Amino acid sequence: MKQPTTEEQALYRLSALCSKAEHCSGEMLAKMKLWGLDEEARARVLDKLQADKFVDDARYARAFVDDKLRYNGWGALKISQALRQKQVEGSIIDEALSEVTPQQWLDVLMPLLQQKWPSVSAATDYERSVKLIKFAYGRGFPIDLIRKAVDRLGLEEP
Repeated sequence: MKQPTTEEQALYRLSALCSKAEHCSGEMLAKMKLWGLDEEARARVLDKLQADKFVDDARYARAFVDDKLRYNGWGALKISQALRQKQVEGSIIDEALSEVTPQQWLDVLMPLLQQKWPSVSAATDYERSVKLIKFAYGRGFPIDLIRKAVDRLGLEEP
């Protein structure tokens, strides 16, 4: 059986990991728990990582929002849910999401809907709109933004 990781080893491994990419405190705690560190040691290591600026949940949330919006085309609801699963605090999530303007959300949603439009088979415009709404809602966009985009798309039909 493998020996449990020591506090020093955990600090070294996690600092190396965090120097390569952004990580949140929830991920760090999960890794340390997996490695067999007791709760007090996990807290001390996490405190040291935060003090040395290796882990910053606010910075992580901003980067996560930017990446998921820009590269994955996710909406606010899906991003928020993913961050909550990573145990990021709600206030930090709200702050990171508030930095994105409604126009930025719309700028991401419109091309997604325009790309989806030709592949949606529907007998009526209403049925097509419903399918597009379901698609966008599955991507995590709020319904008011989806309605605005679908209405605009209906006027511009690609």
